Amino acid sequence: MITLGLDTATSACAVALWDAASGRTLAVRAEMMQRGLAEKLVPMVQETMAEACIGFADLSRIGVTVGPGTFTGLRVGLAAARGFALAANCPLVGVTTLEAAAHGLDSDSRAGHTLLAAIESRRDDLFLQPFTADLTPLGEPADVLPADLPAYAAAHLPAGPLLIVGDAAARTAQALGIWKGTLVIRETAGAAEALATARIAAMQDGAGIAARIADPFYLRPPDVTLPKQG
Repeated sequence: MITLGLDTATSACAVALWDAASGRTLAVRAEMMQRGLAEKLVPMVQETMAEACIGFADLSRIGVTVGPGTFTGLRVGLAAARGFALAANCPLVGVTTLEAAAHGLDSDSRAGHTLLAAIESRRDDLFLQPFTADLTPLGEPADVLPADLPAYAAAHLPAGPLLIVGDAAARTAQALGIWKGTLVIRETAGAAEALATARIAAMQDGAGIAARIADPFYLRPPDVTLPKQG
């Protein structure tokens, strides 16, 4: 079963192909970018699939990040993913950027740490969600201002080793300040999130696919207002 994973909701345009049957990554491409996603994504998917020597008919499902993240990026990714799913005649699975960031870590990196997924909002605030080392969520996704981060950490993060992961990891660590325990910062660039999105999508059964609707997930109103229809 081959799954296509897409992430355009963070700071990168990223594509990954995962073969669940063999447990192999077939191809991954990622490029850090804030503009030009609509022009970049489709050619990147085509190049990635050509590298793996597969076509849309070979895909069993498609995973896409649904947010929280950049408004334009997640809309581009969702629109493209819906088109790809129609072309491949396969299920489309939504994955949050926060779980994609956490799941992008290997088990050795996660061991013994509380995880804090941190995603850029492109404004002052940070999108955060804590997880245990075995990827169990410790709380719901949250929109947190840097000044409020110490209080958020005191309420949601247990003492001990902490691993902050995501495209806002460095900024989150800076806002956190002094941490009583080992602090690891893992700044990401899209590839790990796209691959994790593909792997999460591949793991879903029928109920999981039905529950993971690929609709935008916002933690605050978007900065851009879409024109009214009609």
